[in-house]
Parts: sequence; structure tokens; C-alpha cells
Amino acid sequence: MKELEYPFDSDYLLSKKKRIKKELLASDTKFIDKKIAVLGGGTTANIILMLELFLLNNGIRPEFYESEYNKYYEDAVFPNPELEEFAPDIIYVCTSNRNITSYPNLAMDRAAVDELLDAQYAKFETIWKTLAEKYNCPIIQNNFEMPLFRLLGNRDAYDYRGSMNFITRLNQRMYDYAMATENFYICDINYISADYGLKEWSDPFYWYMYKYAMCVPAIPSLSFNVANIIKSLLGKNKKGFVLDLDNTLWGGVIGDDGVDGIVLGPEEAEGQAYTEFQRYLKAHQQLGIILNVDSKNDMENAIAGINHPDSEFQEKDFISIKANWDPKDKNFADIASELTLLPESLVFVDDNPAERHIVTEQLKGVCAPELDNVVHYIQTIDRSGFFEATNISADDLKRNEMYQENAARAKLQSSFTDYGQYLDSLEMQAEIDSFAPVYMARIAQLTNKSNQFNLTTKRFTQTEIEETAADSNYVTLYGKLIDKFGDNGVVTVAIGHVDGDACDIELWLMSCRVLKRDMEFAMMDELVARLKARGVKELRGHYLPTAKNKMVKNFYGDMGFTLVEEKEDGSSDWTLDLSGYENQNKHIKMN
Repeated sequence: MKELEYPFDSDYLLSKKKRIKKELLASDTKFIDKKIAVLGGGTTANIILMLELFLLNNGIRPEFYESEYNKYYEDAVFPNPELEEFAPDIIYVCTSNRNITSYPNLAMDRAAVDELLDAQYAKFETIWKTLAEKYNCPIIQNNFEMPLFRLLGNRDAYDYRGSMNFITRLNQRMYDYAMATENFYICDINYISADYGLKEWSDPFYWYMYKYAMCVPAIPSLSFNVANIIKSLLGKNKKGFVLDLDNTLWGGVIGDDGVDGIVLGPEEAEGQAYTEFQRYLKAHQQLGIILNVDSKNDMENAIAGINHPDSEFQEKDFISIKANWDPKDKNFADIASELTLLPESLVFVDDNPAERHIVTEQLKGVCAPELDNVVHYIQTIDRSGFFEATNISADDLKRNEMYQENAARAKLQSSFTDYGQYLDSLEMQAEIDSFAPVYMARIAQLTNKSNQFNLTTKRFTQTEIEETAADSNYVTLYGKLIDKFGDNGVVTVAIGHVDGDACDIELWLMSCRVLKRDMEFAMMDELVARLKARGVKELRGHYLPTAKNKMVKNFYGDMGFTLVEEKEDGSSDWTLDLSGYENQNKHIKMN
């Protein structure tokens, strides 16, 4: 919903929240249901209402537990049957500098201030450790915003007795804990409040009147950022950009102005802005965000502009370049198809509002941020939270390289007339084994991202994946695929629940990067071998339909299963007698 994308109208959202919620729930979205506990150090009612809207807009339907006013410590640390029965999937500790109970005074020496700092920090660490032990789920914690006043003026920042210095040190202790602790994440209200405007954010009127730690109009900004963390944890991040060229990556129209006439580089202010924007976009490659081009241009002109002497880009930085006179929504859909991604996985960046409208109308779920002047491009895209980085896996860092390798594979395939010979030419090797600690984050990430090849579309947090791997009633498998072009990383996951001499496949998914590479046969062979070793005789498969996984509707039938039942909602149950199973993998060597 456009009203919930950055930049949003906070007053509108706050006044129309009930109507917006109703519209979101009435959509045909297949929601992920999650239980979220909000433990507040102030009033949290509107924070939760706004958080709900942003989560619904990301396909997440939340159920909330809300602590009583300022009972965040008691709810976390002491026995709490209500919260225990609620069994949260995610916990958000919504505190602020109003919850720092004591600050240094000028009579204190450094040792006394350090002791005070330890005491204030210890209170929060006790909360986090108790929650982690009880609920074993992701915890999101606000850091502290800067104080409303500085008793020491500018000295407050560096004097060990200053409130600003004290908050800065507390925040750093939080950051150190976050870096050392899995499933713990910081909501950076120190930055959010500064971005909003600290004086307005911390207006004391709202604390005195309503016990909100920020002004009410700032609540959507906070909730939006919390929602970005949650949707990232649940695999709802975008995966790449689709970029226009003229007046987006450079100023001017290259077809009219020529490569020498476009505005780019250090010679003028506007050119500097375009250069900085290019540099910002290219930096996303470090996170594995893929870059593509969709431009109404002749290919020759497009390449000339990309290779401009002042350009930050080279042609090889883009996975797919569509420079032609076809409608942009068609090009966009073709790019997504080539990448084996859903269109909504990609962000459309175009200065032309008409083109943005056409693409978002024709390709539902695609985000196209509103761009006005190039000097604001970075701010608009950055604040939109498309790529919130909660966990950065090795596969994320290699994603650009992997997509480039896929392009090379596609080029090779076009030279073969026999598909089996093409698969053999890839010299594929698979590593298939039980879930391993080193891959837990990637496995959890896959369960929350993969949609097209996903038989049941069940979603798991990293904690749930770890618990499943440790349960002897489950058989777990991950699969890595390596070929002569490179390592695709962990690309497929299967979970089977064993009950006596039967096993139900509760999850089977595969990344679109390796579709039609026979990896599913290698996985099936290994799964059957392990089940036979455990005395399992029957393997049962289940297909639960979604709007995105129709491609695997007949998967079990293709794998040799017998249909047991097909239900009115399109779901189906299948069975396979393992005694007669024969290995099906022909083209992949096993490590």
C-alpha cells in the first residue's frame, strides 16, 4: 500500500489507521502469522497500532502482547504466566532515555561514574538474558536517543560526567552485546530521532501528557523502523534494483544530448549529485544487492553512458541490461524472469512518475520510491528500508557473483541442443548433509525467502531451525551445489518428521537460482537413503498452494509419489513406498 511506503504522511496514518488496517486485511495477501511481545518503558498503544499496519503491508499478520505501562523489566525478569502462555516469536523492548534512572553528577569521580554505568547497563542485560533463556526468540532493543538538554553544553559530549557522554557509553555497551549475541538486534532510535529532529522528537509535552517518549507524530517513524527489522528477520527484504538511466543515473537524455552532454561527474553540482547516487547504489553490491537496468534507450547509448569516464559503473556491474523501446513493465518482468525472482523482489528506481505508475500497476507488489530531485534520491531510497541488514550471510556477500555465474551458465546452455549434455558439462557437485551450525542463519533465511519452489511455505526463525536440528524426531538436510562456474552456496533445504516407520516432509524448498539443475533428485536420493537407514518405510509429501508456488503443484507426482488426496483448496497429500525407490540423480556428483 503506497500510503505505508516512505515518505509517508504520519498524521494521515494515525488518523486513518483503522480504515487502512481493514483494507490490508481484506487484501488477497497470504500472511505470515507471528506473535510479537512489546515490553514498553512508556506508553506503547499507538506504537503497536502503527507497527501492525507496517507489518501487514509486508505480509506479516501480528498478534501482540503489550506490557502494562513501564512494566518492561517486571514482565521480562519475573515469572509471567500470561507472557509465557503467549509464547512470543519476537520480543521488542521499547525503551528510551526516559528509562535511564540515574545520571552522573559533577561531584562523581570517574570510578563512581563507571560504577553507575555498569549498574544501568546490567539492568538491561538482565532483561535480555532472561528473555533469551525463557523464550529463545529474536529480541529487538531500542538504544538511547540523545538527551533533550546538555548541562555542560558542548563539553557534555566528552566529559565523563556529561549526560551525552553517559548515553553514548551505554549505547556502545549495547552494540558490543549485539555484535556478540545471536538473535539480538538494535533499533537505532538515536539515529531515527536525529533524522526526525531531536527537538521535535523529544517534545516533553507528549511525555507529561501521555507518557510517550517521543512526540506522537514521530510514532510512525519508529514503528516503520521496527517493522523493517522484523520483515528482514522473516526474509521479506528486497533483493535488487531495476534502474532507469536518463535523469536517474545521470542528468539529461543521452539519446538527445550524446554521451558528452549528460550531466555526471565533479564539474558541476548536479553532476556531483548523480555521481554520489551511483556510488551509493554500487555500494549495495557489498550486501549482495543485484543491479539491473530497464531503460527506454538504444543499447549502444545505454552502454556508452554506463561507461562514461565519470561513471561509477561498468557494464559488468549489472546482471541484466534492458535498453530498448519496449514497455518498462515488460522489461521489468523479463528481468525478474531471467533472474528467477518474483518481480516484487526488485525495487524500481525511475525519475518518471508515469513509468513508476505503470510498473507498479502492472506488477503488483513492486515498490517504486518517489523521486523528485537527484539531491534527495539517496535519502528517499535509504530511508525506505528495502534492504535492512539483520543477518549478513556469506551467501549474501556472494550473491552478485552467483548471478553473474548464472548468466554464464545461461550462455553455455544456449550452445547445447541436448539438455542432459548441458547439465553434464556443468560438472556439478553437491554437498548434502544434516543442518550444520555454520549454515543455520542461511537456512533460516531461505525458509523465509523461497516462494516458488516451496512445497509448504512454512517459515522458521533461526532459533526454530536450531531446535528442529537438535530434535531426533526430525531428519534435516541442506544442499550446496558447486559447478565449474562457482559455488551456488546453500540452495535447498528439507525437513522430515519421523513417526514410527513413516516420515512426513514438513518443508522442502529450493532457491530459484538452481531450478532445473536436478538438485531435487540428489536431495531425494539422500533423504530416502537416510530414512531407510532409520527403518522408515513410507515417505509422505504435502503440497500447500500459495499464489507463488504453483510450479511445484505436481512435484511429488513427478518424483514418483502416489496421490492420496487432493482437496478443494488445491492442497494435496502424497505417499511413496521406499522399498521400491531407485535413485534418480544422474547429473550431479556427491561430495
